[in-house]
Amino acid sequence: MLDINFKNEEILVPPLIGTSKSIERIRVLIDYTVNTGLNVLITGESGVGKEVVAQNLYYKSERKNKPFIKVNCAALPEGLLESELFGFERGAFTGAVGKKRGKFDLAHQGVIFLDEIGDMSLSLQSKLLHVLQGGEFSPLGSEKEVRSDAWVITATNQELEKKVKEGLFREDLYYRLSTVKIYIPPLRNRPEDIPLLIDYFIEKYASQFDRNRISKPDSDTMKKLIVYNWPGNVRELQSLLKRCIVVGNWEEVVDELSIRDKPNVNPTSGQKGLNEALNVDTLLDLIKTNSPGHTSFSLKKIRKETTSSIKRSSHTYLIKQAVTDQRQVKY
Repeated sequence: MLDINFKNEEILVPPLIGTSKSIERIRVLIDYTVNTGLNVLITGESGVGKEVVAQNLYYKSERKNKPFIKVNCAALPEGLLESELFGFERGAFTGAVGKKRGKFDLAHQGVIFLDEIGDMSLSLQSKLLHVLQGGEFSPLGSEKEVRSDAWVITATNQELEKKVKEGLFREDLYYRLSTVKIYIPPLRNRPEDIPLLIDYFIEKYASQFDRNRISKPDSDTMKKLIVYNWPGNVRELQSLLKRCIVVGNWEEVVDELSIRDKPNVNPTSGQKGLNEALNVDTLLDLIKTNSPGHTSFSLKKIRKETTSSIKRSSHTYLIKQAVTDQRQVKY
């Protein structure tokens, strides 16, 4: 679907699941940002949950009873996307048999969420910049300006800084959009969040599919889930949990992961995989011993528990990645 319009009382906003440092930091950024009206750019790989963060920003803001409009900038060609964003008058072009309000107009006093903003053409970027600067736009075929007080939240899985250098994205627009920047790390970089996500999806989909609640994965299965690379991130984990609940067991579905994925190697950093760099048993023990009320794991405790089984010259994957996450999550 091109857009989703909803009011707070009509939906159940997906919670932001996780106890990793990066997720905790995102929660702090959301709380700092919700009622400022500052433009927010959410970045991260496909499937990490960028729309979930956008919905949490909306839900916690004073605009929560106003419209939330989602537009996928990659779903339509330039001409159609422009008419969707700004609307048009009757007769503005062939086929315009009536007037249509644009998404910016519909999102007045609410939120407009522009997903896949990196796919927007340069010419349309210029028009978007005009709206951000003055809060006004002209529908196609109209000489009148329409004012819109919409909170603009954007998301992309692309490196916009690189596109700016290549001349494919306007630098001035980039800085306008990224007043507040929220980076969501991939799931493979925050394995401590996986058990919590599994619990959440089991609870959610067992009732939705009218199935008996599947038992939690045993330790061997959990190890497979933790060391898997998760190229599709949370969306892939969500899909896998649906299959497990429908099929009724873990083994048949999870065994496919071993076929699709060798021991985890991060292709962008050349880091050794979790099988070599992380004592998974220690991580599982820490997950079991930490109460639900705890908001984060102790990195010192993880280092102490894993030193006995990992060569001192190498860092544990979890410690390295938690430090990396803290550096990458930025305004």
